Amino acid sequence: MATDVKTRLTDRAAEAEKIVVKYLPEVSGMQRTIFEAMEYSIKAGGKRLRPVLMSETFKLFGGKGEAIDCFMAAIEMIHTYSLVHDDLPSMDNDMLRRGKPTTHAVYGEGMGVLAGDALLNYAFETALKSFNVEGASIDRNIKALQILSKKAGVFGMIGGQVVDVESEKKHETMTEEKIDFIYELKTGALIEASMEIGAVLAGASEDEIKLIESVASKIGMAFQIQDDILDIEGDEAVLGKPIGSDERNEKSTYVTFKGIEKSKEEVKRLTDEAIDNLKKLPYENDFLMDLLQYLVYRDN
Repeated sequence: MATDVKTRLTDRAAEAEKIVVKYLPEVSGMQRTIFEAMEYSIKAGGKRLRPVLMSETFKLFGGKGEAIDCFMAAIEMIHTYSLVHDDLPSMDNDMLRRGKPTTHAVYGEGMGVLAGDALLNYAFETALKSFNVEGASIDRNIKALQILSKKAGVFGMIGGQVVDVESEKKHETMTEEKIDFIYELKTGALIEASMEIGAVLAGASEDEIKLIESVASKIGMAFQIQDDILDIEGDEAVLGKPIGSDERNEKSTYVTFKGIEKSKEEVKRLTDEAIDNLKKLPYENDFLMDLLQYLVYRDN
């Protein structure tokens, strides 16, 4: 199943990338450098998991129309901006991502900051284009925008990043409670946003949207714990990066507190609960079901 899911994910990721790139601004004009940096950042690679999850949840609820494309592009722009800023010298100071020079390594630190800012701002410009799509629901678009704003902001991804940065830079004592908070927000928030927006734009009910949020929350947590496990047990050749970086950097993770076996049990528990919740819906999307399991039992 894993090979089949991986193949189908690759195909859907390629479709998602076309949608994202389609919405990028043309590289021209006096400010062309920022357009180049935005495009470079987007095209630097990635599985496009968030737009794919959004699209598949949209399909799960029988969604129709092209408004979803605007939000698929927006969520990937937001995810990409967060990576661009994560790599900056003032943050993780990484010069490589996925084997390629990071945005600030190519364009300089100042332009790296501006490229992240530009992608974040342009994400909302892109999402707002959904109101111009023929047949789009204004109410659904507004609700989707509210979710996108909150999950990307101080009550979502940025909030998680704040606690993560404080814990590392100030060498504050990391606790299990903080780890849960960071994982739920820094990783989980955009996964939740992706699946919730897909459900909202397809016309899912309030109860269905809450159920999807719960599913996404559990998958987001399991996804990050699996990341911790792979940093210890992963195959460097498959991962495409050195293992053991968390330990070398003295970074506390879920595994630090629970140990490897308990962490594996938690990944299974969260994933099983998420899948069981998804099965409560009177709709089916076999690929989405397989994809969620693949994401947390992946080897890279």
